Amino acid sequence: MPETTISKAYKAFFLGPKAENAAWTGAEFQAVLDHWFNWRKGLFPGDPPISTAEERQSAPYLRARAAMTEGLETLTELLSHEMPKYTPRYIGHMVADLSLPALLGHFAALLHNPNNTCRDASWVGTRIETDVIAMLATMVGYDPAKAHGHITGGGTVANFEAVWRARFRQDHWLSLALYLAEKRGLTLPLMEAGHMGWHRFGALLNEYDVRLDDLRGYSGIASNPYAFGERMTAAFGLPYRGPVLLVPENKHFSWTKATNVFGFGEESFWPIALDDMGRLNIASLQEQIDHADKAGRPITMVVSVAGTTETGKIDPIDRVQDVLDQTRATRGWDIWHHVDAAYGGFLCSMLRGPNPADALSPSNTAALASISRVHSVTIDPHKLGYVPYACGAILTRDTQAYAVSSFKAPYLERQLEMPDKWSTTLEGSRSAAGATATWLTGKTLGFDAGGMGGVIAATIGACRQVKDRLAQLVPAFRPLEPTDTNILCFSLAREGDSLKAANAATEAMYDRFATSPDFAVSKTTLGVKSHRLMIERHTGTYDGPLDDDHLVLLRMVFMNPFWAEDKLRDQLSEELATFLNT
Repeated sequence: MPETTISKAYKAFFLGPKAENAAWTGAEFQAVLDHWFNWRKGLFPGDPPISTAEERQSAPYLRARAAMTEGLETLTELLSHEMPKYTPRYIGHMVADLSLPALLGHFAALLHNPNNTCRDASWVGTRIETDVIAMLATMVGYDPAKAHGHITGGGTVANFEAVWRARFRQDHWLSLALYLAEKRGLTLPLMEAGHMGWHRFGALLNEYDVRLDDLRGYSGIASNPYAFGERMTAAFGLPYRGPVLLVPENKHFSWTKATNVFGFGEESFWPIALDDMGRLNIASLQEQIDHADKAGRPITMVVSVAGTTETGKIDPIDRVQDVLDQTRATRGWDIWHHVDAAYGGFLCSMLRGPNPADALSPSNTAALASISRVHSVTIDPHKLGYVPYACGAILTRDTQAYAVSSFKAPYLERQLEMPDKWSTTLEGSRSAAGATATWLTGKTLGFDAGGMGGVIAATIGACRQVKDRLAQLVPAFRPLEPTDTNILCFSLAREGDSLKAANAATEAMYDRFATSPDFAVSKTTLGVKSHRLMIERHTGTYDGPLDDDHLVLLRMVFMNPFWAEDKLRDQLSEELATFLNT
């Protein structure tokens, strides 16, 4: 990290594994409480107090306080047995020590309890959320003046939000096509209709003098979806089987959920194969687009992943967008591209600022830089943003992409009037705490290479250093290459071991970790059906026969920023090596 950046003092932004910053942190929490107390005391000076000093010393009052004290003592004792995720010894999942600005920002909002469902319930929280969306938009490369979005309860909900919006716009296009076929005798090619784009949509409305309100009865969402399918079959002369979603095999489980929740049906989930690196295969994407064309299945969305859950891989987002741009140029199809960057979105912070970090490969840098070209992106501040649960976000490139559930005119080049979020969010009530936690983090640490980006770059470097050390000290250590981010996956195998033997050894080691108090790791299993090329390349590193239908991997997530400390990293690497060798 550059010596001039705030990341040099990153330890000031975390409590520390031994609560090294306890005195300052405690004072700041007390300052937040004092401000809250004084705010309540001073806001309406003419109002009388509810309780008196005498009442607060009464037996019932004291018994109530004693009950709360006892309950709190019980709760804190219970929580002392919670998984200690703050320590560098926790490398199990995508969670680590929380940043102090995130904790303080979250705590401050909890005291005021704003509900970002509307401005009437959150005067300040809604403004802060707008600021946060602009910060995150800038980080991923969107124009903050045009981008839209909101904070969600996590990445799953954010992915659902993207599907909702992509389905909204495609339904408008298909409803117009059905209207024109039934009312005006004009039958457009089905795939052209399903991907016509807002400009073409507006031109057809004007050309045939169609009012938006007329389309409600022709919508597959606003009318009866089963009748809609029958009418589409009659109008286009072939069985209408509905749209599809193209999602890579490395997808998060939320995408299968989305096909159910939004009524697509699991058959509409068309997987894109992976290459030998475990990333989206561009040739497979093109094949699925062609397959959809032949089958008459409009494509609602193509998904890329930036930071897969299992291995941290980054899909070639730039090349995916190139394919979709070419498809638009040659076929006239406007296909929605969404990036599931729930984990990897904050990697974009390394690309921002005067001194971009160089922790990523050129191909992954190009992939992340191309998020600026896609329609929408999911990002989770409660992962690499070091913000408390639950805090995800959906971002769209512009107002058109954010529009949803309306038969107004989102195709027009103007700002939609959206005074309150409740009508444009799947969730109704939404705490402002996630927004304030993210806001204070952005305002202090910053979402560029001099702040958060520098911290994340250091964790990626630490992950690779641990990998190199284990490779020196553990003969059976077989890392899954390449290591794109700060997630290290590996199996245990001797030279010539079969896949089945390696899986057994890896499973046995995981069982040992599960009963050890010293380290918390996780395990992931990759199926040969979806990851064959990558598994073949991996087993080839130890010349192992492929005699099983899956690959078992130990998974270590080096999110904790303290792994960047040389002395601590060397000590824990040695302990890990000793554990793996016994």
